Amino acid sequence: MPELPEVETTVRSLNILKNKKVTNLEIHTKKLRYSVPHTELKKLINSKIIKLRRIAKYIIVDFDNARSVIIHLGMSGRLKITKEHIQVIKHDHLIFKFKNYQLIYNDPRRFGFVDAVESDRIRNIRYIKRLGIDALDNNLSKEYLYKKFNKSNVLIKQLLLNQYIVAGIGNIYASEILFDAKISPFRKGNSIKMYQIGTIIKSIRKILKKAIKYGGSSINDYLSPDGTLGNFQNNFKVYGREGYKIKGFEIKKEVLYGRSTFFCPKIQK
Repeated sequence: MPELPEVETTVRSLNILKNKKVTNLEIHTKKLRYSVPHTELKKLINSKIIKLRRIAKYIIVDFDNARSVIIHLGMSGRLKITKEHIQVIKHDHLIFKFKNYQLIYNDPRRFGFVDAVESDRIRNIRYIKRLGIDALDNNLSKEYLYKKFNKSNVLIKQLLLNQYIVAGIGNIYASEILFDAKISPFRKGNSIKMYQIGTIIKSIRKILKKAIKYGGSSINDYLSPDGTLGNFQNNFKVYGREGYKIKGFEIKKEVLYGRSTFFCPKIQK
């Protein structure tokens, strides 16, 4: 699943469409994860994109008619930008047409979704409103996380994955963040000291910003809209590296809450 760095990379790639007008719209499915809002999407024809941004793992495209499209890429979704009006291929579910470009939403597993709403309503939409503080927001503080973690018996890795606490972190980056912070993924939230939370926040910012710099991670399906592979997977310290050694110590793999977790028990305490 694309995480914060992949979504941020996608948004930055989409900036080529800023100030471009939608000339037509093709919808080739009735339902992704949820029903596709055909009528609302059609209202965007002849409207111009004025802003592209990210909220957690959601891509937000704002138009000059005070309407916005919200896109979640799900497990395997991606956006493609083409200069030619190419033939539709399998799993191309939605196509925004511009004078010299096409923006295509492709999703083989259909776990993503596309929504269309009035721009001033975005922050009040249920799945946006419930989000915690963005992982790269300056308001993510030690005090905030301490309050969230201090009374919890849940493992720290699972708390980092909780989008209602910190928004944007997924499974890959949780393992990398905890390794960087030298915190075991098996520690419970209420065992984490205030100073360690400060270390975790520093590691969150360090790992996510580095991943964005490298264009995200391409492990399974992720490509940027122009077809470029992400490169951060070549910088992983622990994720997917079971059996390798780092500083002479072996990297282990365990399944926590149904998700693969990579860590170095000799380094992470």
